[in-house]
Amino acid sequence: MAINKLALIRYKTIDKCLLNRYRKWTLEDLITKVSEALYEYEGIENGVSKRTIQADIQLMRSDKLGYNAPIVVINRKFYTYEDPSYSISHSRLTDVDIDKMNEIVSVLKQMSGFDYFDEMNDIVTRLENSLRKSSTNGQSYIQLEGNHLLKGINLISPLYQAILKKIPLLITYKSFKSGEARQAVYYPYLLKEYRNRWFLICKPKKANTLQTLALDRIEDFMEMQPKDFVPYEGIDFDRYYSDTLGVTKTEKDRPHKVILWVNRQNAPYVLTKPLHGSQQVLKEEDNGILIRIDVVLNFELEREILGFGECMKVLAPRLLTKKINARIKKMHQMYEEKDS
Repeated sequence: MAINKLALIRYKTIDKCLLNRYRKWTLEDLITKVSEALYEYEGIENGVSKRTIQADIQLMRSDKLGYNAPIVVINRKFYTYEDPSYSISHSRLTDVDIDKMNEIVSVLKQMSGFDYFDEMNDIVTRLENSLRKSSTNGQSYIQLEGNHLLKGINLISPLYQAILKKIPLLITYKSFKSGEARQAVYYPYLLKEYRNRWFLICKPKKANTLQTLALDRIEDFMEMQPKDFVPYEGIDFDRYYSDTLGVTKTEKDRPHKVILWVNRQNAPYVLTKPLHGSQQVLKEEDNGILIRIDVVLNFELEREILGFGECMKVLAPRLLTKKINARIKKMHQMYEEKDS
């Protein structure tokens, strides 16, 4: 078991190196990176031999593990993947893998009957559906919301590891407002998903406030020295975002009492799928309902309200009413200009 575990660390480290096409990798470079990984994960100080890495590369190239990795050598010196999109993590599951995972899902299904595991029900169902489809090549009975064209999904795992291991990151980021990408050092603290889009909550080295980076705008990142990491000392992130719809929030933002009118046709939708966890019904009328949510005023809240169109109206606070009114006027003006 220990040998298999060490081998897996070596394969994943080699894979991570070859995925980074911003650097040329010699055999010596791979040996160094694998040795560092073995020391970090298992405390092995004597590194790894050249012969072992060469054997690992040959095994990854073969079909023995189902990888068939397209590893090529450029100029008889530099190792890389011939297919830039290849990764061993994308490899097809073997029958043995599927059998093992089915066993795990079976155990999880038994555990999900307990109150402690209520949140696992959704995950277990997704896993079961994916495994059934992989093993039978049949149709899926669950269709999940997803966007396969969305950039940055491949960054979730390495960024999660950086958060877990408290590693500062040199991130190349191009915001929608900036014409060119910029580099800066960030301390990563949290990965947050909103409407199938992922964000990294972090703090820049040269600032004292939290910042939200969209993963699809991160062009590249590089790990820095863990010893330079500055931990987050604010309130728990569950509490931090408890009054937020979406991800846009600063540490100075405070929740507002937002009063909304929803027409009769859309009232059942809002009642069965609340806009926010703080939602409460204030009044039921013949033509609709009045609800209250206690949230910060941000872009996501405005977009949610505008998404209901004429079926929802903001009654309070006045600041939000003015913002929504101004945006509706701009929309109306835009359509008038088009018609004229």
